[in-house]
Amino acid sequence: MYKNTMKSKITSSLFVLPYLVLFITFLFIPILYGAWMSFHEWDLLNPEHTFVGLENYMKIFDSSSYINNIFFEGLFNTFQFVIYSVPLLIIVGLGLALLITNLPRKLSGLFRTVYFIPYSVSVSVVAIIWLWLLDTNSGLINQYLMKLNLPIIPWLTDLPWAWISIVVATLWWTIGFNMVIFINALNEVSEDLYEASSLDGANRWQRFIHITLPSIKPTMVFVVITSTIASFNVYGQPYLMTRGGPGTETKVLLMNIVDEAFNQRQLGNAAAMSLMMALIMIVISVVQLKISDRKE
Repeated sequence: MYKNTMKSKITSSLFVLPYLVLFITFLFIPILYGAWMSFHEWDLLNPEHTFVGLENYMKIFDSSSYINNIFFEGLFNTFQFVIYSVPLLIIVGLGLALLITNLPRKLSGLFRTVYFIPYSVSVSVVAIIWLWLLDTNSGLINQYLMKLNLPIIPWLTDLPWAWISIVVATLWWTIGFNMVIFINALNEVSEDLYEASSLDGANRWQRFIHITLPSIKPTMVFVVITSTIASFNVYGQPYLMTRGGPGTETKVLLMNIVDEAFNQRQLGNAAAMSLMMALIMIVISVVQLKISDRKE
């Protein structure tokens, strides 16, 4: 009996081992190394890395430091994107899931595939597609506007159009993931609850509010948190579509961190900014969990 138990534990551990090795190699060790960098003055061109303690972190909160400016400017722009994108990612994702679950099986499979396909392509492909559509001078949409004698729209070079373009591109690209998660959650809701509510005279809206939403609440919390984290890590869309413009209005925090690391060559400052960004995301996620628990 003891041998069988040990054999079972060893077998289970072997299944976990590849993931554990990859986790340690590509996530845990880089995080520790980044934390070590953040305590040093780490110039890429200088082989000497002087230990400075918390100085790199203090620069973030020192109003006379340029690090303070680029960190909080990037953080503000990142928060803007999160506020604009997350509600749409949840509402549109849930709306599409509700529509697809009410379609015939053959059609639902087709539309599920169609909406999920963009999620499988890279951000560079997404940017190229939307640049082709939205370029101010040669974009397809503006060409049609000119043919209709309508004024062209500076989709990528003026506000609020730059944010609208980035959010729409992100929505098109990632909505399929949330939609699939919501479809799986909706399929788990008991049909008996819907039948009982119909017998009691509840209409569709009442069934949605009092049965559907409470039943998928754990999934909703998961989608809110993952969408917030993903939106907080936005980089490719503004970098490839607007280059952070107009001016620095869409230059998000990750763009400033990459700038500091590879253009200014200051890896210590960049590491400190990255860890502060990670801490902010952790705090936001914990707050979201606490709020959902309180409502429960």
